[in-house]
Amino acid sequence: MQPRTARRASLRELDEDRADEATDFDLKDFLPYLLNQAAEQAGLSFQRIYKARYGMLRTEWRVLFHLGRYGPMTAKAIGMRTRMHKTKISRAVSALEARRFLTRTQLENDRRLERLELSAAGRRAYADLSAHAQAHDADLMGQFTTQEQAVLRRCLGQLAGF
Repeated sequence: MQPRTARRASLRELDEDRADEATDFDLKDFLPYLLNQAAEQAGLSFQRIYKARYGMLRTEWRVLFHLGRYGPMTAKAIGMRTRMHKTKISRAVSALEARRFLTRTQLENDRRLERLELSAAGRRAYADLSAHAQAHDADLMGQFTTQEQAVLRRCLGQLAGF
């Protein structure tokens, strides 16, 4: 067994070797990191809008959006579309129901499932936030040429599996 000081020296040398190897890797050039940072930046700037106007969290906005865009559906269907965990969807649905933005109806053929549908207030909030989302999207994309916008949307869609 090596003495403690020899082990520390070995670990230090190993760390220095790894640091030398890692100098070729820059996290800022790592695509998953770039995508995450861009999504976070874009998402936070839009979050200020829906939070200020309706006090919503991101998950609530996403559930509201899917019901507004695609019509009535189950929480399970929302989960498949959004890739959100069912507990997050459940909390968002409860919050939207408490604000009277949606209604729940048990399905006759499977009482474990509920049909979620926007109420009149939910449809108004969806229409309002959709207009803000379109303006926000235009602001974000305004820094790119029309050709760059098309390439960016195509590449991101491909990465997202759309």
